[in-house]
Amino acid sequence: MPNANNDSHTPPSTTELSQAQRRAVSELLRVSPVADDLARRFKEAGFTLALVGGSVRDALLGRLGNDLDFTTDARPQDVLKIVRPWADAVWEVGIAFGTVGCRKSDFDIEVTTYRSEAYDRTSRKPEVSYGDSIEEDLVRRDFTVNAMAVALPEKEFIDPHNGLEDLAARVLRTPGTPEESFSDDPLRMMRAARFAAQLDFEVAPEVVAAMTGMADRLEIVSAERVRDELNKLILSSHPRKGLTLLAETGLAALVLPELPALRLERDEHHRHKDVYEHTLIVLEQAMALEAPRDQPGGGPDLVLRLAALLHDIGKPKTRRFEKDGRVSFHHHEVVGAKMTKARMTKLKYSNDLVKDVSKLVELHLRFHGYGTGEWTDSAVRRYVRDAGPLLDRLHKLTRSDCTTRNKRKANALSRAYDGLEERIARLQEQEELDAIRPDLDGNEIMEILAIGPGPQIGQAYKHMLELRLEHGPMEREAAVAALKEWWAEQQG
Repeated sequence: MPNANNDSHTPPSTTELSQAQRRAVSELLRVSPVADDLARRFKEAGFTLALVGGSVRDALLGRLGNDLDFTTDARPQDVLKIVRPWADAVWEVGIAFGTVGCRKSDFDIEVTTYRSEAYDRTSRKPEVSYGDSIEEDLVRRDFTVNAMAVALPEKEFIDPHNGLEDLAARVLRTPGTPEESFSDDPLRMMRAARFAAQLDFEVAPEVVAAMTGMADRLEIVSAERVRDELNKLILSSHPRKGLTLLAETGLAALVLPELPALRLERDEHHRHKDVYEHTLIVLEQAMALEAPRDQPGGGPDLVLRLAALLHDIGKPKTRRFEKDGRVSFHHHEVVGAKMTKARMTKLKYSNDLVKDVSKLVELHLRFHGYGTGEWTDSAVRRYVRDAGPLLDRLHKLTRSDCTTRNKRKANALSRAYDGLEERIARLQEQEELDAIRPDLDGNEIMEILAIGPGPQIGQAYKHMLELRLEHGPMEREAAVAALKEWWAEQQG
């Protein structure tokens, strides 16, 4: 691939650069049949087409998937005319921002007209204007590693901002000044943290300085866009890196203020665990327990990771210094569950996700009442019932929450939880514990008591469920007798 950049800047490592270029050639050969065919159609229509941005970056990293991003001088309506006869499916959801999406064979493709966009100082939405050159388009990209292109079908490599060198050095810089870039779109500050976490790159000092100085600018960005970037960061391979950057630049104080609040002050009289560091370790330990991607339901688990990140956010509000010098956080799980619900709702998470993560935060300490196995079978049944479909995640969160350096204590906790899981498995086998129901359903209760629907049926059902949890399955005759005994007490 010839390089359109004639800058004489000395590369950090010739070997690393050549390896990246070889990876890119291999990746581009794989997608060439589709990419070149599309490029020829644009050329025949009098337009240019180039692979751009993250697609070029990922090709150079040897990780290009089947999502391909292109840029062109054709306007969106012209793009539609070209791709409609060619693609298997076309969508126009991003056309207001100059993007046409389509699918061809196994590839999801986006074609975006050269553009420049900037935020009004008080607006949440970018104002889109179209450009006339690829250089103009690339300079408005977020980072130099995303500001490279490959013109097709010639395979000309275009890199006016030394993105290839930054890629080899594993550093994130902006094509122009970071202040201009973040002023154009403040969400790019979040993207810096996200890419650091996804790619395991360092962020250039001048970019970190701009993020720190301009953090308040993020307030004009919609909660939905911020949430989406936060999710990508949390689901990345190195979320600690991104979260640390958010905390250090002050962005976390706007996005997830509960995280930096975990950095509780410590003194020689009231020593306690660093809750902030503990939280990041719990997150990493939870990640290690996720099922592999190639297994059903495997891969990064947003519910589990959010629960790990938020499980102790109630501690600052519940911290108490006891007379014996200990520090306590009584009921921090209950307070934390309420705080989790409030924060996730503010970030516009779905109701189901809010409910699941809040429930895990609320339950994460429950196991510690288990001790060395003192729970009765009924207590184990309640644990399973309360966790419901979140039981597997609760297992993982509880195990991850052990960060003690005391190996004896850690091993004892692990053995105790092994014991609890074994008891759950035995009870599930005996009783189908996942779907605990009373021995009599609502219709049977109405028939036996000879009453119609109403609150009394709900009370009877609840009573029978409590008996089921306390004593396990009952024969029908015994269940009917127990119901009648309870009903007689209610009538008395």
